[in-house]
Amino acid sequence: MIDAVLDFLANGLTRASGWEVFFYALAVTHITIAAVTIYLHRSATHRGLDLHPIPSHFFRFWLWLTTGMVTKEWVAIHRKHHAKCETEEDPHSPVTRGIKKVFFEGAELYRAESKNMETMEKYGYGTPDDWVERNIYTGRSATGIVLMLFINVALFGVIGVSVWALQMAWIPITAAGIINGIGHYWGYRNYECNDAATNIFPIGILIGGEELHNNHHTFGTSAKLSAKWYEFDIGWMYIRMLETVGLAKVKKVAPQPKFDPAKLHLDFDTLQSVIANRYDVTAKYAKSLKQTWHDEVEHLKEKAQLESGFLRSAKKLLHREPNKLEAPHKEQLTELFAHSKPLKTMHEMRVELGAIWERSHASRDQLLHQLQDWCARAEASGITALRDFSLRLRSYA
Repeated sequence: MIDAVLDFLANGLTRASGWEVFFYALAVTHITIAAVTIYLHRSATHRGLDLHPIPSHFFRFWLWLTTGMVTKEWVAIHRKHHAKCETEEDPHSPVTRGIKKVFFEGAELYRAESKNMETMEKYGYGTPDDWVERNIYTGRSATGIVLMLFINVALFGVIGVSVWALQMAWIPITAAGIINGIGHYWGYRNYECNDAATNIFPIGILIGGEELHNNHHTFGTSAKLSAKWYEFDIGWMYIRMLETVGLAKVKKVAPQPKFDPAKLHLDFDTLQSVIANRYDVTAKYAKSLKQTWHDEVEHLKEKAQLESGFLRSAKKLLHREPNKLEAPHKEQLTELFAHSKPLKTMHEMRVELGAIWERSHASRDQLLHQLQDWCARAEASGITALRDFSLRLRSYA
């Protein structure tokens, strides 16, 4: 009898090898990530797609079993994060709370906000409220993870406890720590969205495509998180597979700009396209600014004798949203512009361009006139990168 018990604790019912246990752990944690990104994030929170009841309820069950998370709580907290991003009211912003706090205590921040009834009522609308949700998934949210512990121990013996511990830590580490923390602190940015969100890595597999966080914050309701040819969003691949068999329907994706290379005349169609694709426009402008910087940097080093440290920080400031620059940053750019008229012009023209789609009270005729005037001055500026950008701007269709 004792030998049988010891054998069960050592091997479980499956007598799986170490590699088999490893691949099981990899599979179950990946399914959890898929459930979070497809169901909780892109469907329930942002309404980027509709899910058929079969995958929808499977994801709800799986999240109850492997995380104990409640749909309404997750949705409400994430919606508030977008609504109050990088402010004191943001539930988990490293900008206001510090990267260490969010990275190491992200799960605690989530639990604290989940007790805020005002957040739940204001942002938790439209989430499941059926009998199963009320009485099991919410009413007995801890039961699922206890059941998961017994399942793992039954399958693998004592080592199943380690697998279970990994499952319990997976979302706090990847979502609460890496995405909410690192995803607003370090990485690259395709778009200058209105917060600090970054893309952590262009290949989104480990965290289901959520690595592409800057893309997501730019196009919040898009079911697809990848934006560049070199980026991969495995969550989008799964969504397309579900859609192919009729288990999902994509509602929204990021707009794709269209171009007419032969078009040189600025008209209302151009204006509408520029405004609709303003994030693409600003991304292209950033490349033009980078080219101008490259053309000017040797002059700044040799003739202006500006230090390398000053230039490195000034380069970053040039790419930051002008309305987010603090007084010391503006002073540093003023010093830079004293030595480079092209960079000053590029900065000023960027501010003016952004003002075109921010002037909500201006008429279409006024906005079109402003865009025409902007392009005329850009093409007469004598700055090659700015002129080329303006000519490309004319081709938006």
